[in-house]
Amino acid sequence: MVATDFTSERAFEDDRFRASVLHESDSQKVVMGYFRPGQFIPVHAPDSQVAITVHSGKGVVREGETDHHVEPGSVVVVPAGEKRGVRAETELQATLVTAPPPGEAAHEPVRRGLERDEFEPELE
Repeated sequence: MVATDFTSERAFEDDRFRASVLHESDSQKVVMGYFRPGQFIPVHAPDSQVAITVHSGKGVVREGETDHHVEPGSVVVVPAGEKRGVRAETELQATLVTAPPPGEAAHEPVRRGLERDEFEPELE
């Protein structure tokens, strides 16, 4: 069992968001995400569903073609195969639960978007 809190795990990166993996199994992955203003997870469309719960801060969660403006207490669930991304407007802390965990190939658009500083990289 994993028991923690946002304060204990809190750490930010200067150049990109930070993902602190709390738990990963064949069926799910639980990550605590820490974003400085303007940092993001690029839009991608893996074959897994995700539930994003905002603990603190404000930002945008992309679900398909819809941008959800989020704040503390907001929850956005994105189905498998649907485009998704997260962008912080202020310092943002959130929990992201994916089921099942996406594989390495599914994260290629994320890597490409981070390298190019693009929230919406070309999806192939």
